[in-house]
Amino acid sequence: MLGLLLRVLPFWVREPLMILVGSVFGVRIMYLAVVERSWVAAGIGAVFLVFTAIRVRMVVRALQARREARARASAQAPVPAQVPVAPPAAAPVSPPAGPADSAAAPDSAPAASPAPAQVPAPVLAAAQAPAQVPAQAGAGPRPATGAPEKDHNAWGQALAAVGLFGALAAALWLGPRVLPADDNSPEPASCSHAEDEKPSKAYRRTPRAVTGDQLCEALNRPDLARLLGTPREIANTASGSSGTALLTDDKVAEPEAQVSFDTYTVNLSATYNHLTTAQYVRLFDIAGDRVEKDVKTLKVLGRPAFFSSDHTMKFTIDFSKEHNGGPVERGPLARSLSIALDRKDRGGYYDITVWSQSGALPQDGALVDIAEKVLPSVLKRSAD
Repeated sequence: MLGLLLRVLPFWVREPLMILVGSVFGVRIMYLAVVERSWVAAGIGAVFLVFTAIRVRMVVRALQARREARARASAQAPVPAQVPVAPPAAAPVSPPAGPADSAAAPDSAPAASPAPAQVPAPVLAAAQAPAQVPAQAGAGPRPATGAPEKDHNAWGQALAAVGLFGALAAALWLGPRVLPADDNSPEPASCSHAEDEKPSKAYRRTPRAVTGDQLCEALNRPDLARLLGTPREIANTASGSSGTALLTDDKVAEPEAQVSFDTYTVNLSATYNHLTTAQYVRLFDIAGDRVEKDVKTLKVLGRPAFFSSDHTMKFTIDFSKEHNGGPVERGPLARSLSIALDRKDRGGYYDITVWSQSGALPQDGALVDIAEKVLPSVLKRSAD
């Protein structure tokens, strides 16, 4: 279809369109290449710009050739021939007769009648020549005038083509804002929870403890993907659960929520025990794995906090076999930000953990941004 349009459109419509499209795409791709530091995108953008430069050169040369052709046509135009016309010769007139002649007239013979005036042949031919020139001129080709023949308006066609392309681009840009949204477009996942799940007694014994549904509503934000550095992704799944910590005999409430994207998975949990963040960091020092787990202390929202890294657990479930439970394996590395429940660090903490199947992790600043956006709403719910 594109090739057919390029063959059908005239030169002064096709070339300005190709220059406009090439320049817009080339500049846009080069901008994305600089922002994303992609050499492949830079090469593609350079190809578009070189292609546009070649088209601009072709148009400039065509305009120069058009001007030279018009100049040569004006210089070679023949000048119309002019036939000189001689003025008509006057007939000779005899001088008036004197008194002597009039007195002798009665004695002479009767005078002959005056003869008509004779016009010389060359003068007569010259007088008749103007009447014959137009008739002879009309029989042959008409002489060309000095003005060049009027050609089609190239600039008008080019401007019309550019205007048409601009109108189409504006329609494509305004279309999604004016027309109703496509129902087939994927929507972000909403928080799901088990209807028959009831919080254990640990939540009733823990004052101001939040549930998994409340954590999910706080974590499943529209800007969560942007905070992770993947703004074009949407949430595939979002869930929350109100469970308890392991090895506590259901006495320590530990709600959690999880939101997964194509690139990253984010988990938010709250542990209502008596272990402070300072004691947690000291445990890493005692075990001697503080460097291995890349532990870094800081403050977030005025509360003590620390970073740590650890591998997730990976296991496979195969329903086609009798024993569907596979061995537990080591999963990809995860990065966690643990933040104390209160400013005085009297026990308990929030955990924000991020991991990906590929093993890639966002910058630590992304976890801090998530905590500063998500935790205020969680703290407000726990205070109600």
